[in-house]
Amino acid sequence: MRLTSGLRADEARDFRLEVTTELCRAPGDTVLTCLRDLDGPLEARIGIAPDVALLVQHGTVVGWSLTDPVRYLTTAFAAPDPAPPAPATRLLLTESLDLITTPLLDEVKDRAPTALDRLRALDQALRTQREDHHRADALLSLIGSLVEDYANG
Repeated sequence: MRLTSGLRADEARDFRLEVTTELCRAPGDTVLTCLRDLDGPLEARIGIAPDVALLVQHGTVVGWSLTDPVRYLTTAFAAPDPAPPAPATRLLLTESLDLITTPLLDEVKDRAPTALDRLRALDQALRTQREDHHRADALLSLIGSLVEDYANG
């Protein structure tokens, strides 16, 4: 059941979210969810901004979720591009997430030839992306670092 309502804080104060350990990816990376170790089902999902929610278990925030993460790709503190993401950028996000998470990240770090080939191909695809330059540049800043660290030389 989904209940829509609003919350209002009695006071403003610092907020700290413990480090999350699990990244959960929906098909096509349409939703990213990061969680701490869970010992049961979530009790609540509290929307705090468009497409952003905090996840609660036993009265404690245990994670967060972001819907349509490709829309929010940006470098540094730039505002996200308001234009819809290009379909190619969605695919590039998925390929990027594949390469920066286990098990493929471990293969990149071990310099496995097939993983490095994928990394170089992704780097090239991001560099030659004709549309959605700002989002591609955000992904390239991460992937380019991996290429520099593991695939050059």
